[in-house]
Amino acid sequence: MRQLIGVWVRPRAPITPARHPPGGRRRRAGPNEGAMMLSLLLWILAVILVVAGVVSLLRRRILWGVVLIVVGLLVGPGGVSIFT
Repeated sequence: MRQLIGVWVRPRAPITPARHPPGGRRRRAGPNEGAMMLSLLLWILAVILVVAGVVSLLRRRILWGVVLIVVGLLVGPGGVSIFT
């Protein structure tokens, strides 16, 4: 510590760069991470569709309930992809 105009001042630590890679850019999500996020979103959408289909069946809207359940099963895990 040193005295500066009658006040004791503690020396500051040197400024270090942020923990980012060189060039200041943050790491981008890899191709696997994006696919996992999309898979999670499709799974959640499938669950919502199937639950809505079951509720429609309970309200005696049979055709609409069956359509929602089938679409939910197609969207969900193990479902059908329009890209393959």
